[in-house]
Amino acid sequence: MEPTRHASVVYVILVQTHHDNTYLKQNKMKRRQFLTQGAMTMASVGILSHMPTSIFAATINKLVTIPIGFQSYVLRENIGKDLTGTLNKMVGMGYEYVEMCSPKGYMGPFEPLAKYSGKELMQQITDTGMKCNSSHFTWDEMNANLDERIEFANAMGLEHFVASAGLHSESLDELKEKCAKMNAMGEKIKKAGMVAGFHNHVAEFETKFDGKYEYDVILELLDPEVVKMQYQTQPITLGVQGSTYFNKFPGRFISTHMQDYDPKDTTKEIALGQGIADWKNFFAATEKAGVQVAYVEMESNPGTLKDSIAYLKSL
Repeated sequence: MEPTRHASVVYVILVQTHHDNTYLKQNKMKRRQFLTQGAMTMASVGILSHMPTSIFAATINKLVTIPIGFQSYVLRENIGKDLTGTLNKMVGMGYEYVEMCSPKGYMGPFEPLAKYSGKELMQQITDTGMKCNSSHFTWDEMNANLDERIEFANAMGLEHFVASAGLHSESLDELKEKCAKMNAMGEKIKKAGMVAGFHNHVAEFETKFDGKYEYDVILELLDPEVVKMQYQTQPITLGVQGSTYFNKFPGRFISTHMQDYDPKDTTKEIALGQGIADWKNFFAATEKAGVQVAYVEMESNPGTLKDSIAYLKSL
């Protein structure tokens, strides 16, 4: 095989593997480890010398090595009216994953989707080429009917079952009670073959107990064997860096929700890379944290979705 064909074949293998989380998970190997070892193997058989160095510069040194998705709540009005059309548009932008919101739990704009079984809903999603391994569930529906919600999630084929809120408390005793309940639910979700997650908001950083952020206390109270974290970056408006938590609590996170804010007005969401967040340090720590998918969540400004994915792909 001539050198140009060597390069083409290997490039396809690298790109495909770079985007195939399932392959890497099954083979128990980190992305960078795989790519580095792959490069060494090709060098040993003489293929590397025939390949343009730009292939490896763009692949091995790429900072964002996990899939990028978006949270469905951002486009809730569109998704409720035209799920297929909305997902097709997002696939066209370059998004790989959508994180759903439980239709029965959220209702409102999601109500038109409540008529579908978990299997039917997932089929509509995957028919567009979009992937989905996670959904948000409300605290109320988890407490009211966890068994039925687990059944729905399993029918969808989900891996992550995320509580969208519910732990923020007015007292430490209340927080301890809620975390104990979350641990119990997490145990049940784990036995059903999924990973339970908890999604924070800025409130957990605006409240302190015994001089600690409520979020830090939550991390102490939740059992990392049954409940993982989904880190939302809104606390950056208080000066809290997500990378700090990723480095301090390795392996505690399964995903993240990304938001960025205008330096002149931190109440205003703007496209990722244009605001106050340090995304390079953030993504440098995601592997240590255990983050598997990063979701863009510009809740108040859906128009930033296109520029945000373009920025992430440039890192």
